[in-house]
Amino acid sequence: MFDFSVVTKWFDDLLTVTCGLPVWLSTTIECVLIAVILLALYSVFAMIYIMYERWVCAWIQCRRGPIRVGPWGSLQIFADVIKILTKEVISLWDNDKFLFFLAPYFVIIASMTTFACLPWGNGLQIIDMNIGVFFIIAMSSLGVIGILLAGWSSNSKYTLIGAMRSGAQMVSYELSVGISMLTVVCLAGTMSITGICQAQEHGWFIFTGHIPAIIAFLIYIVAANAENNRGPFDLPEAEHELTAGYHTEYSGIHYGLFYLAEYLNLFTVSGIAALLFLGGWMPLHIGGWTAFNTVMDYIPSPLWFLGKTFFMTFVFMWIRWSFPRVRIDQMLGLEWRYLMPIGLVNLVVMAVCVSMGWHF
Repeated sequence: MFDFSVVTKWFDDLLTVTCGLPVWLSTTIECVLIAVILLALYSVFAMIYIMYERWVCAWIQCRRGPIRVGPWGSLQIFADVIKILTKEVISLWDNDKFLFFLAPYFVIIASMTTFACLPWGNGLQIIDMNIGVFFIIAMSSLGVIGILLAGWSSNSKYTLIGAMRSGAQMVSYELSVGISMLTVVCLAGTMSITGICQAQEHGWFIFTGHIPAIIAFLIYIVAANAENNRGPFDLPEAEHELTAGYHTEYSGIHYGLFYLAEYLNLFTVSGIAALLFLGGWMPLHIGGWTAFNTVMDYIPSPLWFLGKTFFMTFVFMWIRWSFPRVRIDQMLGLEWRYLMPIGLVNLVVMAVCVSMGWHF
């Protein structure tokens, strides 16, 4: 499988050796270039995911979906982007304007930073450190600050209730998400993003991690869906109760930032699921099938990662459009009475399996 670190090293040598630039200047150029690429990918994937969800939703509900703007409705998202960018940004009375306008940027920064941690391919890891999983958990937790600020600073009972619901929901289900991730860390023996991918060279953890890995996978799916405030756990945005939840009073580009972060968070949690349980960018290998494994290695690693991520996204969308919204007490009871205790026991079982060598 091609290692993209060869390309990145060539570009670094081009700046430092061939062009003779000082190290600080070449590092600055590389950081700016990476930031531009990430922003472009962030915007492109947001538009792709909005259309993706509309088509999946239409397919599940047996209807046609967007069909009017462009061929097969493919230009509908561009019309929506233009509409959001040209909408007036309304400034409300009696609200905290500084925090009101600051809140969307907290959400987008948390989403963008977590997005940058994903393993895009072999050698295409932007942020790779020995505590990569811990860094992902820490950065994803910042989003709740922006949501609480948005609800409180809007000076509205609907936004405040939506923000409090979202804060309680995200803080609660982050525990189960973190426990599921720690279960995989225990199996892999490392918190490095690249290390977790490489540990699945001879088999994805969903297959080689035995029953505790499957339980952690199921817990992660439920908890990540709830942490993203997606149905059936979309209580913070319950339209029949709270209008639109914590971003009811937002309009124009500020509402667009919340909308953008919501879909990119969906991509991020899907990518993390692909990393932890489906091998990340690692191809499918079957023991003893040498010819099959060789053919799989010819498929570029970014295609493996994106394919797994889109598959996990389909699973999350399928859940959203298949189950009715639960009550707030049911949602919190599911986490504290069932998911977290099961996750803790499962983590202990995984530790015993690893220490005894019972996994495949």
